[in-house]
Amino acid sequence: MCIAEEINMIQVRRTAEHDPFIFEVVVREGTGETRHHVTMSQEMCERLTAGKHTPEHCLEAAFRFLLDREPKESILARFDVTAIPRYFPEFEGEMPRYLLQF
Repeated sequence: MCIAEEINMIQVRRTAEHDPFIFEVVVREGTGETRHHVTMSQEMCERLTAGKHTPEHCLEAAFRFLLDREPKESILARFDVTAIPRYFPEFEGEMPRYLLQF
């Protein structure tokens, strides 16, 4: 079973509308949770989603991608989405599959 399937909830809340967008993301699993401050440019969102999904949907998919590869506690507390491919080069190629999962 993928780690992301065991996650109870990924809550994405946009806190700034300007570019880059700023989000607060809470990942809850069982009784524990982690909080993350994430930025993402409009251009990056459009590149990852081909312009077909909201920034919130894109970020939720990105977190499901991350959670399939590491525990929530290993995800950086503050980062820009452009940091993900530095750790996981397959990120952009895998995103379409994660965007279609829900």
